[in-house]
Amino acid sequence: MNYEFENLAEGIVVCRGENHTFGTDAFLLTGFSCYREKDRVCDLGTGCGIIPLLMQRNRPPKEIYAVDLQPEAIAQLNLALENSTKNMAITPVCTDLKELWEGAPYGMLDLVVCNPPYKANGAGILSAGAAQQIARHETECTLDDICKAAAKLLNYHGRLCMCFRPERLADVLNTMRANKIEPKRLRMVCKPPDSAPWLCLVEGKKCAKPFLQVEPSLFVRSGNEMTSEAAQICHFGENYL
Repeated sequence: MNYEFENLAEGIVVCRGENHTFGTDAFLLTGFSCYREKDRVCDLGTGCGIIPLLMQRNRPPKEIYAVDLQPEAIAQLNLALENSTKNMAITPVCTDLKELWEGAPYGMLDLVVCNPPYKANGAGILSAGAAQQIARHETECTLDDICKAAAKLLNYHGRLCMCFRPERLADVLNTMRANKIEPKRLRMVCKPPDSAPWLCLVEGKKCAKPFLQVEPSLFVRSGNEMTSEAAQICHFGENYL
């Protein structure tokens, strides 16, 4: 397998491969999560570990568990950690999120993030490769599985942040509520300002009271340039738009 290392910041590299790579949504979700230095975090379905690695660029969280079912994905994250010079509190975990792992910090985490498969099981044409199918379609886990795992890991009022395609927004909100994670923030993302939303960013809080704050839309492009807000969020994300 051929891998490519890419600098994210001084002392931090990510390992990209054919099966496990990343796009703009990872940058946008990281920024939307508003993680804090004191947070204990878990990234469900971490892939090559892009979100935990991005969180290391500025005031990193206290601790991050990076969970993925696929050994190759975890191997890429381990390569990134080995080839980075910055000391990072990231713990790779190769496990099925439906089962989690022995010694998992149940009820102890402040933040769970997830860039999940966007297509429901049975919807759309399956991707050619097994790794791409797992990343893009709900073949190995469903939205309900993700929310159940998050609910087990989060402390009281802990937050779950996810990104999704707008056509599945109703599914996301309903499934969060069904697992006692109350939707609290919603932000739609458009590429140019005159286009329909391409992505939605959603935050829910465990056992919180109902109240959904709809934030102003985020516009990624203005003409041929990235908007100043998107550039500030993405930093080195220009190549993935």
